[in-house]
Amino acid sequence: MDNATSYEEWRQAALAHDERSGAARWKKEERSSRYGYARVRRRLDRLRTLRAENDPHELLFYLNEGIHGNMDGIGKPALYTESKFGTKELIESYVTELDDAIQQIAATPDDVIPFADKLDFFRRASHCYGRSALMLSGGGSLGPFHLGVTKALYEHDLVPTVLSGSSAGSFVAAVLGTHDDSELSALLDDERAVHFSPGPVGRRMTIEDVQETLERLIPDMTFQEAFERTGRKINISIAPSRLYQTSRLLNAITSPNVFIREAVLASCAIPGIFPPVMLMARDAHGGRKPYLPASRWVDGSVSDDLPAKRLTRLYGVNHFMTSMINPLVLWSVRDSDWNGGLLSRVWDIYQRAGKEMLRATYPLTMSAVRNVYPLNMALRMWYGVVTQDYTADINIIPRQRLWNPSMLLSILSEDQTQQLVQEGERATWPRIEMIRNCTCISRTLDRILDEFELEHTNRFGHVHAGAHLTPSGHANA
Repeated sequence: MDNATSYEEWRQAALAHDERSGAARWKKEERSSRYGYARVRRRLDRLRTLRAENDPHELLFYLNEGIHGNMDGIGKPALYTESKFGTKELIESYVTELDDAIQQIAATPDDVIPFADKLDFFRRASHCYGRSALMLSGGGSLGPFHLGVTKALYEHDLVPTVLSGSSAGSFVAAVLGTHDDSELSALLDDERAVHFSPGPVGRRMTIEDVQETLERLIPDMTFQEAFERTGRKINISIAPSRLYQTSRLLNAITSPNVFIREAVLASCAIPGIFPPVMLMARDAHGGRKPYLPASRWVDGSVSDDLPAKRLTRLYGVNHFMTSMINPLVLWSVRDSDWNGGLLSRVWDIYQRAGKEMLRATYPLTMSAVRNVYPLNMALRMWYGVVTQDYTADINIIPRQRLWNPSMLLSILSEDQTQQLVQEGERATWPRIEMIRNCTCISRTLDRILDEFELEHTNRFGHVHAGAHLTPSGHANA
């Protein structure tokens, strides 16, 4: 598996490993204390019976009883640690059967189940089930790792429509959100096309290098224009350069007219290294004008590297994937499916308690240094970094945790860029089946709801308040 040069090679090696280790037998056995196997079996049998009887009304009634993510624990990360490829066959069969049942309802003729009833069902089901988001952390010059992650996901049609990025992650999120599928395929297939800041290798990157890369790879468009072009909901974290301002998450809902290039430039503006950035927006006449002209913005990773709470509120996201390459915290990040026993759990408790203590002491500390510049700014950023949560439901983390500090803000060679891209791909391959299973239903629901909302608009001439045709992504706002 370590020597694989493609996903198919890795997959074949992983399956061979499962055969030799006995994990293949484990996958066939339904029993496990890690999930409610008996209820999953009953639901699978019931779905198969209803579909075989070809009674769409009974099937719809059964589905209306509830379509829920992680039902009976089937999405637990621990279920993907026993084997190298996939999980219990019962879980995979249930997900496939449920997906087929949902598509069967969608394909039922309107004279059997009225279009309005189907549309109502898919709005409610999508709202209840939720959706996934991919969060791309900060990472300086290690950003090409994110490109490898998104390349592996894109090849399997698993890139979520909700994306967030901070610092280096904001650049990759912007590339994904401003190019249509045909353009994106060409970019991801050619590492040289997305080479960061070409220039003398090893020289420290300047703000001019970042601007040149942005102008070369990101079209000059606003968040709203990007959403209308690609349908992807990109979100970029920025932090304020002043003490009493608050961080922001820029997107087509909160800041539709803001230009993406300046948003990315601000999110990449490492305090003390690059100057703060003023945002720009498109006015009613199509021109450019300052957005919040009195404010300047810096690196989003110091305040909200992985903005899970905001994505939940804006888009109904309840399942998160993260590509983590932030060198400040990477050494301490532990995957959610890692099981280190009692000592590990005790350490986790102390870590969480420590973060809560720091959050509680933050107001007192900042009050004590409010007039001591630049100590007040440094402490605010330090608190912001150490109190954040850096893990998600599915974590994609490089095998190498410690990196040479001299390369973190340096211009990389094409070979170094390609190595980081490949490392991102290799780190993603073991997560592909977990992502496929955990996001299958939400992807189907959102795709069908998009189609139904468009059909509803064509028939009746107006868009539902919560339709997916808007960047909110809510199914029943």
